[in-house]
Amino acid sequence: MEKERMERIKEIERLKREKNAIILAHNYQRAEIQDIAEFVGDSLELARKAMDTASDIIIFCGVDFMAETAAIMNPDKKVIIPDKGAICPMAQQLPAEDLLAAKREHPEAEVVLYVNTLAESKALADCICTSANAQEIVKAMDASTILFGPDRNLAYHAQKATSKKIIPVPEYGLCPSHHQIVMTDLIKAKAAHPRAKIVVHPECIPEVQDAADYIVSTSGMVKICKEGEDGEFLIGTEIGLLYRLKKEAAGKKFYPISTTAVCPQMKMHTLENIEAALELEKPEVFIKKELINKARKSIERMLEI
Repeated sequence: MEKERMERIKEIERLKREKNAIILAHNYQRAEIQDIAEFVGDSLELARKAMDTASDIIIFCGVDFMAETAAIMNPDKKVIIPDKGAICPMAQQLPAEDLLAAKREHPEAEVVLYVNTLAESKALADCICTSANAQEIVKAMDASTILFGPDRNLAYHAQKATSKKIIPVPEYGLCPSHHQIVMTDLIKAKAAHPRAKIVVHPECIPEVQDAADYIVSTSGMVKICKEGEDGEFLIGTEIGLLYRLKKEAAGKKFYPISTTAVCPQMKMHTLENIEAALELEKPEVFIKKELINKARKSIERMLEI
């Protein structure tokens, strides 16, 4: 079994060299996927890395909206997602027609969408944000009313930074994986590890955010845990991040607030389907040119801010 795994990794490395390909992986990916990736990061970091690469092929190990974002920013490159079933349930919660209805209801508002949306909705936005920069983005917008979607919990986090009126669209949008992290879990975890700092993602529910020492994106979690003086941390996000934290801050201790905070779609990419994706150069992410041009503007505005 181990020999077969090592041979597959060797073949993946050969194919990458042969085809001038790069593997980008989100922090929630399986451990073995993080290990073979040229770059591991959060949504914002991966978007920037996709733009910077000189590779001809991008193997994107994340969920659908992330691969779409890479394709939007790299229309001349081939973007491949190893398993097309890696569909973000949050992104499905804000179809374009629902956003259009909200815009008609609030014509004075600007639209800030979490990057966790599909290209059709991004094309209707004034600006995109990530969990790392949501507060900064809403403050930079011109309008006093902001339509913000699809994550209500990130909207709650963004609202703390501004007096502007933020209207969540849809009203109850959420990440099912982060919704698994509840106060009873946090209370138990804190009782078991009283000296640990509480570090949570802004996709967590408001009660968990309010009880945390830090509310940050996954890249923010890595930074705090690596650079801070504290030696113990309770981590409130998808459990895949703990592998990276333990790997990059080996002298410290990390505990998941909830072991059920798992994103099944993030775990769909495997060494086997990455090898097949490189060999066959598919499934490729295709987006219509007119949609690319519209969606790109909102992403570029985020990067400018």
